[in-house]
Amino acid sequence: MIDAVFKALSDPNRRKILQILKKEDMPVSKIHKKFTITMASLSHHLDILKRANLVISERKGQQIIYSLNLSVFEEVMSTFMQFFKPNNNEKSS
Repeated sequence: MIDAVFKALSDPNRRKILQILKKEDMPVSKIHKKFTITMASLSHHLDILKRANLVISERKGQQIIYSLNLSVFEEVMSTFMQFFKPNNNEKSS
């Protein structure tokens, strides 16, 4: 899972999508207005974010609404923080 998250975060367009969705949930058409990329490219980026479980989508009528998956962010941060935890088996200098 962590590999998919890092891959998803490696692209500036995908990071921008996450920043946009941090402010509010929105349909792809509204997200697209904030970019100069094609709708096909945006769909590709959203698909990568969905596969990494960073965003979720929900159909509401004719629209698909995208939002951040906060539980995955919490899990990723917890995993990431384990790298900085002191190891009890190591001797300090």
